[in-house]
Amino acid sequence: MEQNKVIPLSMIKSGETVKLAGVEAGRGLNSRLAAMGLLPNVEITVVSNGHPGPFVISVKDSRMMLGRGMVDKIMVSSCDYEKDQGRPGRQS
Repeated sequence: MEQNKVIPLSMIKSGETVKLAGVEAGRGLNSRLAAMGLLPNVEITVVSNGHPGPFVISVKDSRMMLGRGMVDKIMVSSCDYEKDQGRPGRQS
């Protein structure tokens, strides 16, 4: 995925890790996702994105299933890792 490009989480393939950019939904869904640990800049790894089948993600050592409607509203971007450091935003 290109850096700084924001796309729906539903477009991410299994095994990829991305960073949450925002949620394009109302207060209710935003609050629910925040309670589940889905906050801006958190890393999300897509465990399973099978059709038909559940959309499974991993966030902070927890796995959770999300509905397709929710996943379409979660906007993500690529993780900005330094190649040699493996940490976001770290400059040598």
